[in-house]
Amino acid sequence: MIGLLLQALQLMDTKRTYKKWIMKYYFAKTLSGEFEDVIKKVTHELENEGFGVLTEIDVTATLKKKLNIDFKKYRILGACNAPFAHKALKAEDKVGTMLPCNVIVQELENGEIEVAAVNPMASMQAVKNKELENIAIEIGHKLKNVIDIL
Repeated sequence: MIGLLLQALQLMDTKRTYKKWIMKYYFAKTLSGEFEDVIKKVTHELENEGFGVLTEIDVTATLKKKLNIDFKKYRILGACNAPFAHKALKAEDKVGTMLPCNVIVQELENGEIEVAAVNPMASMQAVKNKELENIAIEIGHKLKNVIDIL
């Protein structure tokens, strides 16, 4: 009987570990609309959650300029919530290698627009810091809210 209980506990632990492995590293939503309008809406919703857009990388223009490749509309927004970034940097000074939080906006083949934001919990799994984990949970909720509201 104890052997069966131990096997059941081991199986439960394996399932929990497996769920961590398959955690999505992003939150995403597909929208209809004009690409530039979606960028404005995403930026607005990020601001509503306390984020500013520090960087905007036009991947389409960069690939055209550097490689003379025509690529779909694709933009990377570097979003930062300054109070949380400050807390995170105080908790773990190397976490700056994972900042800011990236949000992508890309045009799909069918003309729809996909918006995806990084899931900071997936990024933070490699860092064993409970304080940082709590910050990542809060930021994850904020980024997921942005995606859900779109």
